[in-house]
Formats: sequence, structure tokens, C-alpha cells
Amino acid sequence: MHHHETQLQLGRRSFLSQAGFNFGALAAGAMLGDELAASELKSSLPHFAPKAKRVIFLTQSGGPSQIELFDHKPELPKLAGTELPDSVRQGQRLTGMTKNQKQLILPAITKFHRHGECGRLVGEWLPHIGSISDELCFVKSMVTDEINHAPAMTKFLTGHQLPGRPSFGAWASYGLGSMNSNLPDYVVLISKMKRPSDQPLYDHYWGSGFLPSKHQGVKLRSAKDPVLYLNDPDGFPRELRREMLDGLAAMNRSHHAETMDPEIETRIAQYEMAFRMQTSIPELTDLSDESDETFELYGPDSRRPGSYAANCILARRLAERDVRFIQLFHPDWDHHSRLSSWCVSRCVDTDQPSAALVKDLKRRGLLDETLIIWGGEFGRGVAGQGKWDSPEAGRDHHPRCFTIWMAGAGIKPGTSYGQTDDFSYNVAENPVHVRDLHATALHVLGIDHERFTHRYQGLDFKLTGVESSQVVHDILA
Repeated sequence: MHHHETQLQLGRRSFLSQAGFNFGALAAGAMLGDELAASELKSSLPHFAPKAKRVIFLTQSGGPSQIELFDHKPELPKLAGTELPDSVRQGQRLTGMTKNQKQLILPAITKFHRHGECGRLVGEWLPHIGSISDELCFVKSMVTDEINHAPAMTKFLTGHQLPGRPSFGAWASYGLGSMNSNLPDYVVLISKMKRPSDQPLYDHYWGSGFLPSKHQGVKLRSAKDPVLYLNDPDGFPRELRREMLDGLAAMNRSHHAETMDPEIETRIAQYEMAFRMQTSIPELTDLSDESDETFELYGPDSRRPGSYAANCILARRLAERDVRFIQLFHPDWDHHSRLSSWCVSRCVDTDQPSAALVKDLKRRGLLDETLIIWGGEFGRGVAGQGKWDSPEAGRDHHPRCFTIWMAGAGIKPGTSYGQTDDFSYNVAENPVHVRDLHATALHVLGIDHERFTHRYQGLDFKLTGVESSQVVHDILA
């Protein structure tokens, strides 16, 4: 009996040992196959000659009101205080904040003025953006599927409403790689507000999802240390850090040869990037070499570290240093009340700096190789939230139509695309879904969105997902 039990134990050990080896080999083979597929994909990119080298995404978090800013509806004042017709609403979903109140029409509380040779109408709260209308393409027929902030912003930036997918910037980094050796491919700048912001900005908005983590956005803080844990401790010689990294890289490469884990290569690359960033980041974020004329161009808030205006200057400096994807986040566009004061404040924050960035890039010869996108996750509804004729009135979320603008490489300047109905409630002409925006931006970067995939858990994922999406050729130069 003892001999028989010993044989069984040896048999089990042999089986588990061999099975462990086989499972490991299968896993390594699968990872190697995925790496080879990724390598073949990236070697074919770009698919055609790109118009843009980089993207600057001016992300306005909270849902700017297209009714006050871009989508002029001159007949609405005649309907002020009347109920939105059922034929317009069509039973569409409302948030819990307004579904139990009457949908009484609140016309725009701004005046609109024509600007430039194109004669574009822009709300009076954005005079600087209006002044560069001849450089812009306004897309007035944007559509999304989500009515609440987090899923809508997640879809706006990753193509899917649930966290876990790579952001647009991560896809761009993954597909096109770096144009510089001293800074990340994808950099994120978040406005430091003058008062605490109640608009959460989640890390997955600039995350890499299932792509290697080296493609996630690197957030620069408006603090003494723009990147946490980047600097060596006092008294730690740079030469010693170099020796330590060389030894660590050798061990990591040995481990990678055994496991084929792509995250090990990411770790090696990130250690090396951090070493180079110890010099490049302080030089980037030191604005002392900027002229007084530049600060005047970007406005009075541009000298305040972390402001949207200062971040716009940093965006230009990042573009000069060939960073692939630069994303600014400015929160607090969520104006459920006090639209006439809170929305004005956000316009003051962003109007002059956004226009200055376009002008500055143009005069430095960078606009023709940079795609700029300005916009938020959805728009605002035509019904007033609260008492429609009160100074306290605001607007609720509205995914059925909203406006963004684009400028720069590959975009037709001085144009407007798409139309909404007379209530700025539904798209009446040329709808542009968020997926179409992604497809179009990828096209400007020289990428066919249908062919740009990453295999994960046996599926080929795309930024534009599995639903129908198309490049909006009519807005392309």
C-alpha cells in the first residue's frame, strides 16, 4: 500500500509539474502571439500620410451649454416660458433632476455676434473664440448616448461608457509611438481652480486600459514637483542612479526572457523615461523664459501656475517638444443653476487662452501639424432647470445634440457642420456621433479606424467599437 501511495504521489507531482510547464508555455505563447500581432499592426502605421503629428484636446468637463455659446436659435424668445412640445421631446430620457418638473423653454440668455469673413455666430461670452472663427470648424450636430457625466465623459474619451478601455490619447501613443525621447507620448494637464471643484476627473479618462501601461497619460501637477516621485533624494548622485537603473534593467530583461510579460518591458521603458524626465520636466514647466507679450496674449490668469491659461502655454511648449497627445481638463461646466454667472466664469477662464493657443501655434508654424479639439461630454437642454425666468435658473444635461470645435491640421477652417432643430434639442442634419469624432481624428493622424485594433482576451478591440462609425470627410481639408 505504501509503495502504491508513493507512486500516486509521484504521478500527481509529475502531472502538476508538466501541466504547470504546459500552461506556462501556453500563456507565454499567447502573450508572444499578441506581441507579434501588435508589432505587425504598429509596423503598418500610419496607414496613409497623416495631416497631423499631434493632438491637443481641450476637454471642457461638465457639458458646456451650446445654446448660450454656439447654437443660435433666434425664434426661441417668442416661446419663452411655454412647454416644450411633445413632438420635439419625443419621450426622450431626462435626468432625475428635471424629470418631475415642467419642461418650460428658457431661451439663450446671451446675445450672439457675427465674426470673421465666415460670418460665424458665437455667443457674447466667448469674444476671443469668436475672433478666430475663420480658423475653426464648428460641429453643431454632436450626439452621444449617455446622459450622466461619468459614463458620458468615459465614452467621449474612450469610446465606451464603462471604465476599462484605453483613452484616445493612449490609442494614439500605442499606434504612432513617440516623436521625442525625453517626455511621455501622452501628457495630461488639469486646471487648478480658484475655488474647490465639485466636478470629479477620474484617472481612467486618460488611462491605458488593456494596452501596455506606458501608453497612459502622465499627469503634470501645478506644484513644486510636477510629477510625483520623479526626483532623487538629496545627496543621491545621478551617476549612482544610472548604475542602479542599468542593473535593474538587466534583471528585468532576464525576467522578461522567461515570462514574455509585456509589462516588464513597460517597466524598463518607464524607468528610463523617468531618468530623462528629471531634466526635461523642470525645463518644460519653467515659464520664466516666456515673454511678457506671450502672457498678455494668453490673458491675466496665465501667470497663475495651474490655471487653464498657464496650461495652454504648457500645451504649446509640449507641442514644440513633439509630445504626441496633449490633453487639458477644465471642470465645472455643469450649470444646473446660476447659468448667467457660473457659465460666464468658465468662459472667462477658457475663452482668451483657447484662442491664444490657436494664434500662438499658428505664428510659430505649429498649427498646420496639430489637431485641436475643444468640447465637453454633452450639451445642455433647452428647458430651464428650476424657475425658468429666475437668475438662479440653469440647464440640465442633454446628450441629443451639442457643439464642439476643431482647428488646425486637416480641418477646413471657417466652416460649420451639422444643424439642430429650432429648439437645439435634436439633430436635424448630419449627426456626428462621438464614435465618428474618434474615427475622424484618427484619420487626420493617418489611421484607418477600422484597421486599428488591439487583441485582448481573444477579441480585436477598436477605439470606435463595433457599432457603425464613419469619418466626417466634409469637415476635412
